[in-house]
Amino acid sequence: MRKGLFVLIAAGIWATSAAVSVRSQAADAVVRGAMGVTMNPAWWRFPSVQTTAQAPSAATQYRPMLDRYCVSCHNERLKTGDLALDKLDLAKVPDDAAIWEKVVRKMRNGMMPPQGLARPDQATNDAFVSYLETTLDRAADVTPNPGRPVLHRVNRAEYANAIHDLLALDVDTSTLLPPDDSSFGFDNIGEVLGVSPALQERYLSAARKISAIAVGDPTIGTTDETYAVRADFSQTQHVEGLPLGTRGGRLIRHTFPLDGQYQFKVRIWRTNTGTVRGLATAHKIVVTIDGEQIFENMVGGAADPPLDGDNNATLRGDAIDARLVVKVPVKAGPHVVGIAFQEKDEALPPNLLQPFLAVLDQVDGDGIPQLQDLKITGPLNPTGPGDTPSRRRILVCRPARAVEEEACAKTILTTLARRAYRRPATDNDLQVLLNFYRTGRSEGSFDQGIELALRLILASPEFVFRVERDPAAVAAGRSYRVSDLELASRLSFFLWSSIPDDALLEVAAQGKLKSPTVLAQQVKRMLADSHAEALTSNFAGQWLYLRNLKSQFPNREEFPDFDDNLRQAMQRETELLFESVIHEDRSVLDLLNANYTFVNERLARHYGIPNIRGTQFRRVPVTDEARRGLLGQASILTVTSRAERTSPVLRGKWVLENLLGSPPPLPPNNVPPLKEEQARAKPKTMREQMEEHRANPVCATCHKMMDPIGFSLENFDAVGAWRDHDRGAPIDASGQLMDGTKVDGVVTLRQAIVRRPEIFVGTMTEKMLVYALGRGLDYHDMPVVRGIVRDAAKTNYKFSSIVMGIVNSTPFQMRLKAAQEPVATSARVRAN
Repeated sequence: MRKGLFVLIAAGIWATSAAVSVRSQAADAVVRGAMGVTMNPAWWRFPSVQTTAQAPSAATQYRPMLDRYCVSCHNERLKTGDLALDKLDLAKVPDDAAIWEKVVRKMRNGMMPPQGLARPDQATNDAFVSYLETTLDRAADVTPNPGRPVLHRVNRAEYANAIHDLLALDVDTSTLLPPDDSSFGFDNIGEVLGVSPALQERYLSAARKISAIAVGDPTIGTTDETYAVRADFSQTQHVEGLPLGTRGGRLIRHTFPLDGQYQFKVRIWRTNTGTVRGLATAHKIVVTIDGEQIFENMVGGAADPPLDGDNNATLRGDAIDARLVVKVPVKAGPHVVGIAFQEKDEALPPNLLQPFLAVLDQVDGDGIPQLQDLKITGPLNPTGPGDTPSRRRILVCRPARAVEEEACAKTILTTLARRAYRRPATDNDLQVLLNFYRTGRSEGSFDQGIELALRLILASPEFVFRVERDPAAVAAGRSYRVSDLELASRLSFFLWSSIPDDALLEVAAQGKLKSPTVLAQQVKRMLADSHAEALTSNFAGQWLYLRNLKSQFPNREEFPDFDDNLRQAMQRETELLFESVIHEDRSVLDLLNANYTFVNERLARHYGIPNIRGTQFRRVPVTDEARRGLLGQASILTVTSRAERTSPVLRGKWVLENLLGSPPPLPPNNVPPLKEEQARAKPKTMREQMEEHRANPVCATCHKMMDPIGFSLENFDAVGAWRDHDRGAPIDASGQLMDGTKVDGVVTLRQAIVRRPEIFVGTMTEKMLVYALGRGLDYHDMPVVRGIVRDAAKTNYKFSSIVMGIVNSTPFQMRLKAAQEPVATSARVRAN
């Protein structure tokens, strides 16, 4: 029976939406996309923008400048950069807004005209850019355009957060759903969050597993979950969160689905030859649950004498693993499991790695043992669902008699549907859910009925998609303000990457969120909430490339002291800086110019900061000008380097794209590699290699933009440590930026960027607006960005002013109604 019901979910809910009555154009578009039907092209159209002729005097004033400095390259004959300016009318700038926005960006950042060619003086340049911006902004004020409507499927991070907030349950979505595609630098872009039959099945499977764990299905069965310790994680020190007196290991947050017995199996790391290191002396391994020790055993020493001259390494490793197993009863719900070594009395050497050894924690010829992973198996003999946070969240009532069950089920499902669908549940919503509840109840218990209905909620397009319905009274192609409930959903997914909480839903349901005062209060409350950490992990993590750190593996011969402990510390430093700007409502310029940072002992040693002990992070003043802000942080410097060396190109490109908003063009296909990479006959400095590379005309143009920025950061090696020499030669960090500014290192580079704050703030605003809207920006959006930056300047660019500017903007609060579909298209959908 259940199998038949979930065929209904797959075929009916996702295809025709009959079961949950999802009949909006937006939801139908998803269905059509899933069925391979082409969307109506009118969906992507923009309304026409009316233009107003500008004063002829302005056109007369700037036309000679344009002809003198720009038209010689950008004309109908040459079309350099695919741009022609000779036929454009400066008195009708809004008619060609897309082109003039390109001109604004290039000239504002000093990138045009190119170096070596004649340029207008700075005052004339700025006046012309100001004229263009003002004209474009005034036209946008007359005809505001919210941009094309985009239907969003929640991505993996949003899905996990929504499950946590809805059910008080943490799930690892990486095991349930495939990775999300990214576009415009982020993985929450509606256009690339597609739907396929295979993905639908994954969502159905996820709903089944999650609902069973959340309610405590007694038939859930035995499962295995393995938690690995990264191979390059150094285990000579205490791991924060584990009991004092231990070293190494890992802290694991695991949800046990039922009361019952569970097996814990620890494995020791082995070399490629199967050898277990560190067995010359004894080491005690401990396993804890919520800080309480449940198991201990010895490894090495008398417990593991040599076997036949220790030739049978595999047998020895298997014998050790076989005795590192324990079965214990555990109550259902989330618990913190720890595995670690008991710290020995004798002190370990202070270094983490010895030079030029491709193994971690090599203390002597024998080394020390390391933990590889922990496997948790169970429940082996379940005794009941227990009293878990998820059951308490779901079962808001508990019927004492059979006659009370239907009313209680309706209360539970009304509460769940309201949060999951981000709106009050309709009678039709409840009828469908109650039908599923009744089916589950007829086959089992009250809890099983709730579980089946919950499974439907988690598989519903109303949960998986952020559906916005067009009002019937609004004509196709017209803009309108979204409802308060839809605005609440936009707000929560922007700031929290999750569903609205009860407080936000309540004010939205009452129609109060449209009030600027109430909206500002809600934004302030939400930024102060711990849920706003999602801005750090999801927005900053992608904007600043922090997510890429986990895949950085610097060459061990070149950087023998690099390990996962340092990698994690690098990332946490930048995250804490970003969080301090949010929670203290500081100027976003502090991301570049902060005179403080956050370090633990491992990172402090990397930076050469004395007197920092322990694994906990603490706020410290920055006394070295080179270490101020993002440009001095090892996380940024490492993700913009190669495994064996620095990369001025990657660093220059990162700054241009993420700080200055002027990404260089994509390289042509015939770009040759560095000659030093082809043959290492004679070591050369990075500058020497790049100068040789840049001699190729194919490469020269783009490298003029990137290299001076990258060279100014050359005093930092590929893992962000300071150095004065490269290949034995003194570092030359001098250069000239595209606007003519001379730099001679990271300090002058940072000062040059901060000197024009509107460029950096504008770039950050663009990135955040893309993230908030879940779509890429185009020329229609640039006046919005400039308006946000101008308003934020009044508060010295406080973080909250950027957020409020986005929240109050036309594209965030409004929507463009799609044109109606041709009848033929609708008929084709029904036929399929």
